[in-house]
Amino acid sequence: MQTVKIDFLDGGYCTHPERMTITDGRFRSVKFPSIFNLIRHPGRGNILFDTGYSRRFYEQTRNYPEKLYAQITPAFITESDVAVAKLARFGIQPDDIDYVILSHFHADHVGAVGDFPRARYIYLQSAWNYVRRLGRIRAVSKGVLKGLLPADFTDRSQPIDDRALQAINEIPLNDAFTRVFDIFGDGSLYAVDLPGHMRGQMGLFLRDETTEHFLIADACWLSRSYRELRPPAKIAMGIVDDERALKDTLKKIHQVYQQHPDMNIAPSHCGEVYRDRVQHKADWGTTGMNGLD
Repeated sequence: MQTVKIDFLDGGYCTHPERMTITDGRFRSVKFPSIFNLIRHPGRGNILFDTGYSRRFYEQTRNYPEKLYAQITPAFITESDVAVAKLARFGIQPDDIDYVILSHFHADHVGAVGDFPRARYIYLQSAWNYVRRLGRIRAVSKGVLKGLLPADFTDRSQPIDDRALQAINEIPLNDAFTRVFDIFGDGSLYAVDLPGHMRGQMGLFLRDETTEHFLIADACWLSRSYRELRPPAKIAMGIVDDERALKDTLKKIHQVYQQHPDMNIAPSHCGEVYRDRVQHKADWGTTGMNGLD
């Protein structure tokens, strides 16, 4: 089994009423960081799990209907927030990124994919099959901005065939999650099917020298959700792909949390994860962060 190193970074943030993201949440608008990960693999090089936003978000939402996306979920991104700037602090240049693993295709997760000209893209095939068929208006309603993807996106893609997902006993998720894929075949990074939020969403399980990490993307937005088994508010269910699957996925994550309390289970937009894990924090700090003010 290969041991990897992982860092938690952030690529801008959006604001949204907390009530939309968790049952009994506050009605006031709070900040949701867009967290992504740098993973350094001894044989496969530098890998990103998602990318956060980029300032291309503003370019892609100048006109209607895409402008509705920015109005409903305002995003805040400066040049110092974007992935390229954060990676430069590690001495990593855009050409140094070998792979970008995409949990799903929402704009806050794929916003910077076009900044890495050598990277190969890894994602579940079902996610792309769904996204590529979306018309312009339907795409906006599902939080997708196809213009964020580079022109050669499919040429550089190495999608995971959903039929290859299976139970893997080597990781401590098998009691709950039985649709898993060993991405590089070396026991370092495992894609985990996390249905419900968006078609084809996947998480990532890995170990570094000290910790087991389960990166759960948008299976829930706040850590309180999986700890307390609190799904999004009913009003938010209209924008998810499958409400029943989302609730089932949340129950499975809660099960993993109960069975493995020392595992780092990390949603992509949680203020607690930002406070405790993110390296090179953005200048906007934690004021107004979900659950931290």
